[in-house]
Amino acid sequence: MNREEMRELLIGPFATVPTAFDENYRVDYGRMHELTEWWIEMGLVNGKSVIKVAAAMGEGPQLRDSEWLTLLHTVVRAAKGRVPVMGAISYKDTVRAIEDAKIAQDLGVIANQVTTPALNGPTEEDNIRFFQDLSAGADIGIMIYNTHGMAGGAVSVDGFREIVKTSENVVAIKWSPAPEDRQVPGKFEEIFELDDRINVIVNCCHGPITGHKSGGRGHINHTADVYPPHELHIWELMEKGEYDEAGKLYYGVEDALGKWWQSRNLDNSGGQGRFKKAMMAAVGQPMGASRPPSEPVSDDDINSLRELFKGFGWPV
Repeated sequence: MNREEMRELLIGPFATVPTAFDENYRVDYGRMHELTEWWIEMGLVNGKSVIKVAAAMGEGPQLRDSEWLTLLHTVVRAAKGRVPVMGAISYKDTVRAIEDAKIAQDLGVIANQVTTPALNGPTEEDNIRFFQDLSAGADIGIMIYNTHGMAGGAVSVDGFREIVKTSENVVAIKWSPAPEDRQVPGKFEEIFELDDRINVIVNCCHGPITGHKSGGRGHINHTADVYPPHELHIWELMEKGEYDEAGKLYYGVEDALGKWWQSRNLDNSGGQGRFKKAMMAAVGQPMGASRPPSEPVSDDDINSLRELFKGFGWPV
């Protein structure tokens, strides 16, 4: 599949799905198969969304290599080509990243979200070479995730210009400007000069509305896998140019979720999968707890979250 074919599929609200665990913290592959069927039935299909597996919110960095492989295989087989499946490769050196990309390619994954090799403390030139070599080393799409929170984790716009020019398999950028640039006029929009060659997938405080207006072809969110019709409707409104209505729906839910999280004091434990798994449990699709040291969200908190969802008009 060439760059333009992949770009046609990597659009819409990306569903960053949790990884199901059983009571002994083993990956529950049967549950992942069932949930993939459910996500598709709820509207996450080709041309409308992407299912992203084993990312940080899916606890991918905590998975064993064998679990990562089998998890991707399970979701791809369940999807049966009905929805694009994206994997994730996090914080690995060039040699291991290429090895994993080849595995994902053989499994039928359309692309991987790939972070910079931040644990190596890379320079900008290291990051550029990393993505050039990864693009040349495996014939599978790459969505670059620039992570500002880690030393060497971010890529500058100039770096992206060089990567996109020289790396055919780089098809998307999970984009947010550096924190110090987020209020600087034009800094957020600068990346969109590359949108004739790659899809910009918005992942920052500016949100999907501003991103779509600027030329974004997708956005990262909290709820596409929790109640797919919500995010899919927002995407449809944006595609029609009905941004005011899209903004009301998006921020109405996002702001309420943020206030709920703060009010319940759920910062007592970390782990990116906790909130996602709590939301899935609240809509009747439990996926087990995250592995320790993360603590599960309490039943009382999940019941409170369920009441919040009822207020949105979601079926729970």
